[in-house]
This record gives sequence, C-alpha cells and structure tokens, in this order.
Amino acid sequence: MLALALPATDLPALRVRIQRLAEDRPGTYRMLDAGGRILYVGKAKALRTRLLSYFRAQYPDDKQARILHAASDITFDYSPSEFATALAELKLIRKHRPPFNVAMNRSRRYAFLVLTDEDAPRLVATGTPERLRGRLYGPLPSPARASAAARTLADLLGLRDCRADMPMHYAEQGEFFGEPRHAACPRYDFKTCLGPCAGAVLKWQYQERVEAAARFCEGRELHPVDRVVHEMTARAEAADFEGALRWRDRFETLEWLLTATTRARAALDLLSFVYRDPGAQGDDRVYLIRSGEVRACYPDPVSPLEREMFAAAVKEECAKPVAPPHRIDAERLQERLLVMSWFRAKPEAWRRTTPLSQWE
Repeated sequence: MLALALPATDLPALRVRIQRLAEDRPGTYRMLDAGGRILYVGKAKALRTRLLSYFRAQYPDDKQARILHAASDITFDYSPSEFATALAELKLIRKHRPPFNVAMNRSRRYAFLVLTDEDAPRLVATGTPERLRGRLYGPLPSPARASAAARTLADLLGLRDCRADMPMHYAEQGEFFGEPRHAACPRYDFKTCLGPCAGAVLKWQYQERVEAAARFCEGRELHPVDRVVHEMTARAEAADFEGALRWRDRFETLEWLLTATTRARAALDLLSFVYRDPGAQGDDRVYLIRSGEVRACYPDPVSPLEREMFAAAVKEECAKPVAPPHRIDAERLQERLLVMSWFRAKPEAWRRTTPLSQWE
C-alpha cells in the first residue's frame, strides 16, 4: 500500500524547514522515501504555498496527506515560469515513474485510436496509447464515442478485435496446418471480420484493409462512409427502415470520427511557432515549438547578435524532416498533450507566439 498508518518522518520539523527555505516562485518538488526514492513529483506556481498545503491536509481522506505520510523528505527546484515548471515536471515523471503519480493519475478525458504494429493489426481505442505500438490518431474528445468508432470501422473493414496474442494463420500458410481451422469468435460468421485466425484471408488482402483504415483516419479516403451511405439508401428504398436506422447510426459514428481526427490534425498543425514565455523573476525564455513538441529553449534574444543566433537555430530546426504525426513515441506524445493543454487553457499565451517563418 502507498499510504502508511503513521508519518514516515517528523512532520513538524519538515514543515518548519519548508517555511524557512521555500519561496513563492514557480517550481517542481519531489517527495522522497527513507531510501531517497522519489514517491511523487508535483509542480506549483507558488511553491511555498503549495508545499505548506500538504501539512494542512486531513489524513487519510486527502491525497496530499497520504503522500506526505509516506514521505521522509521533500526537495524542490525553482523554474523560470509556470510553463517551464510544467515541462520540468513531465520530464521528472517520465524519468523516475514515481508510484504516487502512476497510481493516482487515472483520469482519462480523451482517447486515441491505435492501428497496431502486429502480424494482423487491430484498431484499438485506448486512453493509454503508450502501452501499444502502432500508428496513433488523436486525441479524440470522447472515449466512449472513440470506442464505438473503432468498432464500427473495424466491422466495416473486417479487422480483428481479439487479444494481441491470438495466433494468426493466413490462407497462404495452409501447409502449416493439416485440418481445417475455425474462427475463434462469431465475428467471422457475421462477416465483420476477415478471419485471419482461421486462415480465411490472404495476408496482402488483410493488410489492404489495414491501410484503408489508416487512410480514413488520416483523412485521405472516405470509402467506408461511401459503403455506409449505399447500404443506408438501399435499406430505405427497400422499406427496411429498421435496417436503414442501424446504418444511419454507423454513418453518424464515422462522421464523428472523421471530424474528430481532422480537428486533431488541424490543432497539431497550428502548434508550430516560437513562444516567448515571460519569467517570474525576469528570466524570460523563448521556446521553439514544432508540431506541438518543444525542440529547443533559449534565453529571450534581446541583442541583434542573440537574435541572429536564435534565427539560425530556427532555420536549422525547420530544415529537418518532419516525422509523420501518427508515428510518435510515448514521451513525445505526453509533451505534445502538455503543449496542447497549455495553449487551450491560456488563450493569452497565443499573443506571445510568432510564426517560424518570421525567424527563418
């Protein structure tokens, strides 16, 4: 258990040390156990006020009190600004994986679609895309609707949705199994899966459907929507209104997915600029942000020489090829989400951005 019945250290003495040493400046803090292992990483715009709030929390009801009772020491570092603090906190969490951060941060307000890198890829809706390897699409605003969209698109294209370790046997591998194989689930009989587990489809045919799913999620193809519209129209003309209603629901689901993925790509395209971030103690910084990722950070260039050197750095960065937006590792993804949420929550920050072209 992460929470302890009694404090692991002398809390009054620790509180006095925080009162005397900490200042109300932006920064990150770390809760350490007796062996020096980091239990929790946090950030604050006013560090002293935030740390002292832990000592007023009620144990065991409050999360802050449970963390404090498990800790033996608190260390902290100041940052130039609130934005720098958020980046520093993310870096520390990625590096140390503190148990309290992992156990208590379970809120998922968004989801992603992942087209997995497997022998027979799946289309998976998940709030933890870092657990899967594959092409990533999102973030999407509604986990429930993202899950429904993944199921609808997988059914239309015949993609499997079974567990990752399910053995796959394509039709061209027939010489490896003597007796006829049967599909592991009824989706093959319902014609919503091509049956790669039963050797019912050639590998290139299955991969063609996988690429069709990728093209739809990337906005390069509308074929699944065309099929839905055709089926919906045919059912209506045949007076099968119940069937037409089911196909209309699929149409609305795919329409939502197309809109959500398009908005996610548009938001990412907008997040390429130079951001000037004023420091709390006059330590102003500029961040070179490209596709939502912080590529470099420099002191705010004031003199002509400093501006010339920074312009050269921007030009060098812009000359580098851009990786496909749907191919991204977990660390870069978390930084991208942080940048997105920062500019969404603080619209005034946009006024301190300049296009990369102005520096090139």
